[in-house]
Amino acid sequence: MDPTGACLFFMTAAPDSSGFARWITPGGGVDPGETHAEAALRELREETGRQFQDAGQPVWTYSFEVTFDEADHNRGYAEYFLVRSERFEPINTFWTAEEHVDVTQWAWFTAQELEARSEPYEPEPLPGVMRQLASLL
Repeated sequence: MDPTGACLFFMTAAPDSSGFARWITPGGGVDPGETHAEAALRELREETGRQFQDAGQPVWTYSFEVTFDEADHNRGYAEYFLVRSERFEPINTFWTAEEHVDVTQWAWFTAQELEARSEPYEPEPLPGVMRQLASLL
């Protein structure tokens, strides 16, 4: 989150045959032996090219149903962390081959800007979480 309360988002295709595109925050899976905080820092580096030192404690957790037709599981769990930063332009040096195909754009949005867009975003409660966190800045 930047000093204005905006967060970095990627427009990316869902990992299934639908090609459903939506805005999501940087993130991904937890590798064996990693904590969620360690995974968050690794994913930030891989997806933005920037190294951050501390993810802190989770600011929000989210359990959800996985509906992707090619998923190997039907439930998901995510932990969200607040990592403060000035706005920057991500680089794709460490993206996977799939990310080079699936990620079509990136942008910084406040909760209001995200909700005002015509494109979908996930997860649905995220703007409310962003507002709560921005109020602490």
